[in-house]
Amino acid sequence: MSDALFYDTLRQGLWTAFVISIPILTVALATGLVVGLFQALTSIQEMTLTFVPKLAAIIGTFWITMNYMSESLVSLFKGTLIPIIAGG
Repeated sequence: MSDALFYDTLRQGLWTAFVISIPILTVALATGLVVGLFQALTSIQEMTLTFVPKLAAIIGTFWITMNYMSESLVSLFKGTLIPIIAGG
């Protein structure tokens, strides 16, 4: 395997990981901002208040985008990694 092929495969893998993580990270950020604003406005400083809504939002987002994430990973494997492995 040449250096160019290795770095191109690495770049594609990192880009796929970045694109797959965008929905979950965006929802976690938005939920954290909303809960933080709510805590600042009401002066409630409960630690579980930040954790539970974020966890629920992340699980919901993962459940909704699971098909998209799976398709992205399968296309990366079929289009890039399996031909490299099969080619030797």
